[in-house]
Amino acid sequence: MIRALFAIFFTFLFFLVLGPPLLLHSRLVGNADLVYRVGVWGCKFALWLAGVRLEVRGREKIPAGRAAVYMPNHQSNCDPPAVIAIVAPVVGLVKKEFFRIPVLGQAMLQCGFIPVDRKSRAHAVQAIEAAVKSLAAGRSFMVFPEGTRSRDGRLQPLKKGAFVMAIQAQVPIVPISVSGSSKIMPKGRFVIRPGVVGITIHDAIPTQGCSMADRPEIMERTRCAILSGLAEDEQPSGMGG
Repeated sequence: MIRALFAIFFTFLFFLVLGPPLLLHSRLVGNADLVYRVGVWGCKFALWLAGVRLEVRGREKIPAGRAAVYMPNHQSNCDPPAVIAIVAPVVGLVKKEFFRIPVLGQAMLQCGFIPVDRKSRAHAVQAIEAAVKSLAAGRSFMVFPEGTRSRDGRLQPLKKGAFVMAIQAQVPIVPISVSGSSKIMPKGRFVIRPGVVGITIHDAIPTQGCSMADRPEIMERTRCAILSGLAEDEQPSGMGG
């Protein structure tokens, strides 16, 4: 608990001190690139404070010069900063509650993150439509296709929303396996344990020329790719462990 409090305190202090002048700068110049770059540095700083070390495989598989939808599995709260630190620049669909956080919420809006209300299907559809437009404009997204964190670290069923988004925008999907983070920050417990998070970036799955009829096959290919980079005790129940 002490490590968790220490990491959270200094991370929020980092954003509260640097955030306001950076937000003012981005409004004056009409560009949020500096806000984003400092935010990525803050992600790396938070991971370092928490004693989290990243072991990355497959960096060369990150598509160069084009938008993509990066789809990692979701084991803990350290997954977003860990993945963003590797594949940046990306934005994402984020629970609307996070946009109420002072400074951070404004920074996310300026950088192009899109709020989504999980309780409202109509709002979720609007968020996906906004994401498709952003992808068409060349901005990459990171989306957790399970929709929420796994309670036991095992891969959960994938939801269709992120795949609809990628197919409509005709951009590739990049599956990512995140392994070991559930042991560092277990869901439902206020604790951070130092350790190693393995991140495996898999071959991109194209969606160009695909339609919604191809969605089940694309989802299964993504699921199989993610599973291939997970430990036995992170496989869905019944598949091992």
